[in-house]
This record gives sequence, structure tokens and C-alpha cells, in this order.
Amino acid sequence: MSSAATAALLVPGAAFAQDEAQPVEQAAASADDYAAGEDSSTGNQIVVTATKREQTLQDVPVAVTVTTAETIERGQIRDLRDLQTVVPSLIVGQRQSVANTNFFIRGFGNGANNAGIEPSVGVFVDGVYRSRTAAQITDLPDVQRIEVLRGPQSTLFGKNASAGVISITTQRPAFDFGGSAELTYGNYDAVIGKAYVTGPISQDTAFSLAAGFNKRDGFYRDLGTGDRTNERDRWFTRGQLYFDPGTDITVRLIGDYDRIDENCCAVVNIQSGPATLALQALGGRVNAPADRFGNVVYNNFNSTNDIENYGGSAQVDWQLGGATVTSITAYRGTDAVSDQDPDFTSADLVYPNFGDLKIGTFTQELRLTSELSQGVDLLLGAFYINERVDQQNLLRYGTQFRPYANILINQASGGALNVNTLEQTFGALDGRSYAGQFFAAGQGFTEEYTLKSNALSLFGQVDFEVADGLVLTLGGNWTKDRKRFRADVEATDVFSALNFNAPQYAPFRRQLLLAGALQQAGVNPADPAAVFAFATNPATAATFAAFQAFAAGNANNPAANPLNPLRALQFLPPFQNIPNAVEDGATSDSDFSYTARLAYDLNDQFNIYASYATGFKASSINLSRDSRPTAADRLELISRGLAVPNLTSGSRFASPEESRVIEAGVKANLGWLSANLAVFDQVIKGFQSNIFTGAGFALINAGKQSTFGVEFESLATIGEALTLNFGATYLDPTYDSFVASAVGDISGRRPAGIPKWSVIVGAQYQAQVGPGTLVPRVSYLFQSDVQVEDGLPRFAVRGPDGSIVNPAPALAAAEPFRREVNNLTASLGYELDYGLTLEVWGRNLLDDRNLESIFDSVAQPGGVSAYPSEPRTYGLTGRFKW
Repeated sequence: MSSAATAALLVPGAAFAQDEAQPVEQAAASADDYAAGEDSSTGNQIVVTATKREQTLQDVPVAVTVTTAETIERGQIRDLRDLQTVVPSLIVGQRQSVANTNFFIRGFGNGANNAGIEPSVGVFVDGVYRSRTAAQITDLPDVQRIEVLRGPQSTLFGKNASAGVISITTQRPAFDFGGSAELTYGNYDAVIGKAYVTGPISQDTAFSLAAGFNKRDGFYRDLGTGDRTNERDRWFTRGQLYFDPGTDITVRLIGDYDRIDENCCAVVNIQSGPATLALQALGGRVNAPADRFGNVVYNNFNSTNDIENYGGSAQVDWQLGGATVTSITAYRGTDAVSDQDPDFTSADLVYPNFGDLKIGTFTQELRLTSELSQGVDLLLGAFYINERVDQQNLLRYGTQFRPYANILINQASGGALNVNTLEQTFGALDGRSYAGQFFAAGQGFTEEYTLKSNALSLFGQVDFEVADGLVLTLGGNWTKDRKRFRADVEATDVFSALNFNAPQYAPFRRQLLLAGALQQAGVNPADPAAVFAFATNPATAATFAAFQAFAAGNANNPAANPLNPLRALQFLPPFQNIPNAVEDGATSDSDFSYTARLAYDLNDQFNIYASYATGFKASSINLSRDSRPTAADRLELISRGLAVPNLTSGSRFASPEESRVIEAGVKANLGWLSANLAVFDQVIKGFQSNIFTGAGFALINAGKQSTFGVEFESLATIGEALTLNFGATYLDPTYDSFVASAVGDISGRRPAGIPKWSVIVGAQYQAQVGPGTLVPRVSYLFQSDVQVEDGLPRFAVRGPDGSIVNPAPALAAAEPFRREVNNLTASLGYELDYGLTLEVWGRNLLDDRNLESIFDSVAQPGGVSAYPSEPRTYGLTGRFKW
């Protein structure tokens, strides 16, 4: 079969394949040699598995970026967060804890912070699916290559890849003894060590062992606790066995375990609100908004991130004549315990925000590849996943929340009300005592969530060489996905359970309405004499009577309820558990995704291709305290007398995402210069938007989000020593329809967080100096200015049912916060011929600081908080290979 077109960004250390074909077995050997240290800029054939079978990069008609082991080493890429510095179409962010990492490809992606959401970008390690972000972010051991597949990949990867795939391939055990050891020391007292050894156990069995640790002081000084945060303290171990008895069957067994125990993640104050004065009055502190990058934070408790990832897999390859059968069986487990001071101040407002997350995932993949005849290749497969998510959470008011709330109530009422007054008034009207119960320490949420899911995918793909150099690819995937979920939440916040529209509160509402009218007329309602004078004065008596009529006429009008401003202080309202008599707590989705591609070799130097592909991601579940019934289910719960007080509408789950991409491109390989140009139009219907609301997460389907994009990539080898690369991605996304977002109707707006331009420029030089090679390397990433978030939900004006009445304040609140990225990475290495390398390196050398995400400050109306980016890091690495 002739080679087919591909669009692949290649950075120093990632190579374009040559047009000259070679057998897969020979190509595989080259890839192994390359991973062992071969120069990556020579244009050697790189074997990839983007289409779930071994092909050279030249032969894969998929938009895929390949990052090799050499780039990972020389670029000091420690984990998947660092990968974005060499792949312009990829954005990676870390949020609430070490366990929460989000991936975006071409601007599409989701999944962080909410364990019920399956990411739109699937992560696979040696063919094994990592289903949640908690299991995806770890230091990268013994990596051979990383493939980033852009656009929907559902035909071959099922429901797990509606936006793209990150596929990591590690070194297979070798029958020749070898290994490597590496030690790094950097600023912030960073100490990183890794070791890898491989070799034969017997004539037909090889092994490999890899292990490492990563420790570092925190980037931020916590002036509340006196410690540091955003530290590193993690280690991993990984073992493999490879059996090749010389028959038609080979077996690869992999087991791994890693542990993280860190204080993370820093949150800074970027906008103070009226509540900031209240917490400062109690002695609490936050950083000044102007000092957001001062590497200083305030908490009264350290955060806990205790995470265990573990698993094992067995891959069996069986040669059956002209066909190959592959089976990959795997189980993965994640246990993540986190604890956090969620108000991010030194005041004891809310603590703890405790979480205990357990994820168990079993996967089984079976596929067959065969060359049916000359020019016709077939792939058939099936994939099954069974997963269980168990999550427990605690959220409690701290010892200072009651006096804090008292100050806020006093501010909101102009000094007329306080906590004691409200307790006495509501208690008298309810016929019970609320003394000491509003905002009491220890009140809050006790939460338990369970999610069980099963999915089966049947997929196939066939490649036809319909004419010399012209290849037609047709593929399809049928997926069935079922989920059952349960939420059992106990809410004990007494104040948040008050229904301010309750009929027994009418006298209080009437009193407040009259007092407000008098105050506007310049009369102090707390002065009986002044009120009497105003009521009996012939000049104002009629006005007073009108005030009384207004108060009486609107005492039961929810829109005019004078208690409405206090709703902002009902932080932890009662929770409607599920399943219930109206909501069954189950989803069932099915879909058929497909791909059609044409690739044509114009000549030995130029290829063109065009493709149409669809993608699918099954329903995601809102496992957070902001899980709410739909508007229709809310009304039915109320009508049947089953609703908890103050029940508002929202979402329990987001329906499936459906994506499609139309793409065309041209690829040129002139020997010393390789260049790709890809143009695409990508659409996702029902995009699953997940936005933090200050207490939980709003998980909502967008109607339609589309992106027009252009990707250009080039790699030039000048002489035998200098390699230059340039890559650029242009994205023009739009919310075609998103009426019911968490911040109101944002249809027609550009989605936040997606830069128009992402550009990577790099250079690498290799010079023979004495008994070794001097290798200077530099890479620069630029992302153009972009608004960080679409809006801030807590600023929206809402009705009593929780619906947004006026979204403008929520949208305006987010507009000032923008981000531009200028990330410069460089290294200078001396690689001795006998295997020793010494390298000095620096990441983010410009100390470029920006806001990765922003959100409504927890329990602080009017405040805005943010997760900042990392500062400059640098160090010295010694590495020895044998």
C-alpha cells in the first residue's frame, strides 16, 4: 500500500517520516533504536499506533503529533502538563487538586474537578484507557513516544475520544541488557531521580523495571499556615515482562504503582468584594489583588492530596497466518483523598472540604488486523469498559462563619438586621427556636455519590487502495453506554433551608417593605417618633398610606421580596437526593460514529488528504453538591410534595456530545524541509460544559459549538547539526447556540480560554566537542490574549427558582480577566560518547505569569479567585545510559 497523508506537528526531537517505505518490522527496530538515544531530527521512520496498528508516521492519514523520548528528555517534560509546551494544539490545566487535570485539543475538552465527567480527550498508556483525570497526571517513566491525535477519534477509540486522544507508548522490555539512571537538582530544592533497567531473564523472556521520585518545595508561601504550597512529593514504580517464545504468540505484562502526597493547589484573590472587608474585620487575610503573582497565599489549614494510582495489564498478540489478533486486558484503580481550606483565606470560614474518591476500572479490548488482499487492509475490534466511582465529601462551616455572616447581613440590610434578629424573627413566625442555629460551626454537607457504568464498542476500519497512490479509508463504531448513579447528601445548614417566600413570613416581609420605603423617603424606620410624625403629617400622610398599601400588596410577591438579598448567604441549601420517585438516576446512550478519508500521493514529495469524521461521548454525571433536577422534574417534585426547601433547577447529568470534523490538508517532504498545512471545521453538538459555581459544578449541554481552524507545521534540517521548527495553530471558535449556560445566554460569543493563535518556535544544534556532543536547545510557546472564563455564575441575577433573570453582570464580571502565554524553555547538554549526559535547563525562563482559571470566591459574594500559573524553574540534570 502506498503512503497516505498526515498532518503532524514536529518539534525538536519529533520527526517527519521519510517517503521511502520500509517494512513494519524494520521500522519498529528503528523506533526502538531511536528511543535508546538516536538523534530524532534525522527524519527516520517513526512507528505509531494512531490507527491501532503499527504503521510509520508517513502512512497514517490522521492529524497526529508525535513527541519522542529525546524531546521529553531534552525538554525536561516531567508530566502531561508540560507536554503543551511542544504541542500548540494542546492545552493542559490543573485545578482544585493534583488529581484534577484538564486537556483541550483544538479548543475542545472538559472533565476536571467533577469525577462524574469522562474527559472529551481520551488518555491511553500502552493501549490502556485512563478514564479520569485523577489517573492521568503522573511523571512520565520509560516513555518511547507520545502521540496527540487531533479531532474526533471515536471510530477506533469509542465514546472516550470526541475531541482527541493522547496515546503514550512506553519502552517494551529488550533482550539486550541496558538501562539508564537520571538525577536532577533544581530551584525550590527540587530533587528528581529516575532509573530504568531492562534485559533478558531467559531466551524467550525479557523484563524491565522503572522507578523514580520527584520532590520539590512549594512555589507559594502560605502566610496563614506558615508553610508552602504547590510542592512536589511523588514516586512511581513500574515493571514489565515480555514473553516471545518464538511461536505465533507474544505476551506483554505491565504493572505499575504511583503515589502522590502533596500540599496543593494555590488559589489567589484577584478581586475583592464587600465580603473581603467582613473577613478582614475578623482578622482574616487574603492577598491584595494587585499582588496576585507575588507567590503568597493565605489559608488557615494546609491542603491534603494523597493519591494512589495502580494497575496492571496483559497484552497478547497472536499471529494467525495473514492476520493478527490482539487482546489487551487491564484493571486500574485510583484512590484520592483530598482536604482543603475552601475559602482560601486565613479566617476559619469553611473547613474542611474533604473528599475521598475511589475509581475502579476494568477494560477489555480485542481486535483483529489483516491484509485481505493486495491493497485492502482490515481492522475489526471490540472494547468493553466497566467502572465504578465512589465519592465521599464533607463541607462544614468553620468557627468564624457565624460572626462573618452577621457582618454580611448587617451590610446587606443597611444595619437593620443581624443574625440574632433573624433567628428571633423567623423562630417566632415558625413557632420554634432558632437561637444559635444560623451559620453554626459544623453545619454543612455530608455527601456520598456512586456511579456505575458499562459500555461496549464494536468498531471496524478498512483501507482500499482504489488506484495507484489513492487510498480510501472507511470506518465505523457502534457504542452502547449505560450508567446508574446515586447521590445521598445530608444538608444541615439551617439558614439555607429557610424559604423566604413562605406564607408565615408575610408580616416580616411587609414590615421590611414599609421600612425600605420610609428609608428612601428619608425617614428612619427605627425611630417610632419619626415614623409617627411622617404618618400623621397632612403633607405626608397620603404618601405613608401609599407606602402601607405597597407593602401589603407585595408582601407575597416573590419578585419584590425584601429578603431576596439574603439568598446570597444561603450557601449550602438542602439537597434533593437521587434516585427518587421522579428521577431514576440512570442514563442509556447509543451511537454510531464513522470516518471517511481519501489520501493521495501526488508524487514522492507531496501528499494531499481529505476526511470527514464524527465523534461521540456518552452522558456525563454531575457528582457534586450542585446537582439539581431539571426544570420539569423540579416542578413535578414540588407538585407531588417531594421537593426539599429552596429547590432550584439545574442538571443531574449532561446528555451525550456529538462531534464532527471536516478536514483537508497537504503535506510536503523535500528532504531537508518538511511542512504540513491542515484546514478543518469542527462542530460539537451538546458540548458538556462544566463550570464551578462557588460551591459545586454546573454541568450543562451547550446547543452547538463550532471551530474553524488552520494548523501549519514545519521542520527544517540544515546540514547535519541544526534543526529548526515552526508550528502555528489558528482557532476561531463560536458558541453557535448556548442559551442555558451557567451564566445565561452566551450564544454567538467566542468561548473563553481558547486562544486565536498558538505558536511554537524551536531550534536545536548538535556539535561534536571532544569526546561528546554539545546540544543547545530552545523552544518558545506563544498563546494570544484570550478571556479566561465565559462568566462568573454568582454575579448573575436569579429568580427564586434559580433561573437567570439577568446574565449581564455575570458576563461583565469575567471580562477583565485575560491571559497571554509567553513560555520560553531552553537547555544546554553535553552528551559524552560513553553514555553520560550533563544538562543545564530552564522552563518558563521569562517567568511569564498568568491566570489559568478564575471562579467565584467561595462564600465571599462579589469576590473572584484564580489558579495562577507556575513560576520559572531551572536546574541541572545528570543522566547515564548503558
